[in-house]
Amino acid sequence: MESFFEVTEEDIRREREKARQLRQSQWWKNRIGTGRCYYCGATVPPKELTLDHIVPLVRGGHSTKGNCVPACKECNSKKQSLLPLEWEAYLEHLGKQG
Repeated sequence: MESFFEVTEEDIRREREKARQLRQSQWWKNRIGTGRCYYCGATVPPKELTLDHIVPLVRGGHSTKGNCVPACKECNSKKQSLLPLEWEAYLEHLGKQG
């Protein structure tokens, strides 16, 4: 899929730094305190939840409260740089295989 804009390494570095700061915030501690993965709904020990960007940094996403969600390591690893619609299509495809 082509991108309409270029995301530079500097952009990604800056957003990753913002994500590090966000993970230290009370807002993030409250989010992971529920122990729920945003994607699969699984109950996970809060320390095992990772910060996922709904719109990935490499696809132009930002490290903002509206774009960052707690995800289990499995979902975060599988989602990688997929956009929300691509992730839904992937999950649909898995469901049809089962």
